[in-house]
Amino acid sequence: MKVSILLPTYNERENIGILIPLIDSVLRGEGIEYEIIVIDDNSPDGTAEEALKLSSRYNVKVLKRPGRLGLSSAIHDGVRYSSGEVIIVMDADLQHPPGYIPMLLKRIGECDIVVASRYIPGGRSEGFPLVRRIVSRGSILLAHLIVPGTRRVRDAVSGFFAAKRSVLSRWRLLEPYGYKVLVEILGELQDVKVCEEPIVFKNREKGSSKLTVKVILSYIKTIYRLNPRVFLGYVLLTLTIVLLLSIILLAI
Repeated sequence: MKVSILLPTYNERENIGILIPLIDSVLRGEGIEYEIIVIDDNSPDGTAEEALKLSSRYNVKVLKRPGRLGLSSAIHDGVRYSSGEVIIVMDADLQHPPGYIPMLLKRIGECDIVVASRYIPGGRSEGFPLVRRIVSRGSILLAHLIVPGTRRVRDAVSGFFAAKRSVLSRWRLLEPYGYKVLVEILGELQDVKVCEEPIVFKNREKGSSKLTVKVILSYIKTIYRLNPRVFLGYVLLTLTIVLLLSIILLAI
């Protein structure tokens, strides 16, 4: 079984030089045939060039795109560019330890998608500020309310998962600039079997977080596009409640 590791990157030069040797060490130790696909959105820090240097020692391929075209589209392009029977999607910032990859692969025989989860027994986050934890939980709650397919897992916004190529080849890209691609995949492919495995998720040590207001808005747009009627229903309900509360407070 050949495994393709997809690493979407933007300004991860420092981390990529550490991560790729770690992945190689873990997978060679398990006797797993692999390829690493670095999908880089024209990082000004030379991430793509660093990955190309590493390709002389490791099985690394680099797909350099002309600009910041979005995380979801990067993963979608990586799926088409890869050749493995199983695809691993993970961040390049060292928050997803490569040591968990064999654990995900062991479950892929019984499940179509295996999610590395922070929110099942044995899983947790370490070193994250309160605001980041609130955003994470809120994102999951929003997905569960609006997108029924995400209710199969507790960590629907995980960026670390394994999936069969036959499954991801059916995924139709909905929002190129989407930030949480698993939500889109689970929302569209509701007939696949999904499992979760616990992970200890740690804050990045190098580089800066990609979480911005623009990223949050792109996530909300993805949720809306997956189920616009229900999304607008909740918006209307919220506005109605706010209006009623305002009337009550003004009447007191």
